[in-house]
Amino acid sequence: MKKQILSLGILTALLTPFVAFGQTDMFGTGYGTAIGLGTQDVRETISKIINVVLGILGIVVTLIIIAGGFRWMTAGGNEESVAQAKKIISSGVIGLLIIIVAYALSNWIFSVIIGATTTP
Repeated sequence: MKKQILSLGILTALLTPFVAFGQTDMFGTGYGTAIGLGTQDVRETISKIINVVLGILGIVVTLIIIAGGFRWMTAGGNEESVAQAKKIISSGVIGLLIIIVAYALSNWIFSVIIGATTTP
């Protein structure tokens, strides 16, 4: 009984400043907006960062495919150069497929996580 009264007293002493000054931000999560940070959810921010990185990778892979096509077009009938160009293009297509699957999978995972942890 004494421990319960003591812990209730300590809790009251700790929460009194927040109640006295009318602050609703007990845990200090509002400081981000005071220093210029956004109010967006961290999960959504991480999801957007991953999508941007995958988008940049998609652009790089597309440039690789274009470079392979350029190499093929300028091979001039050289079988070695054509084979190397085919290898570059096939590697680029495989990379593009991996990036597309990663994009779809990350979007699905983050939508499930955000949907499961957000209150309706």
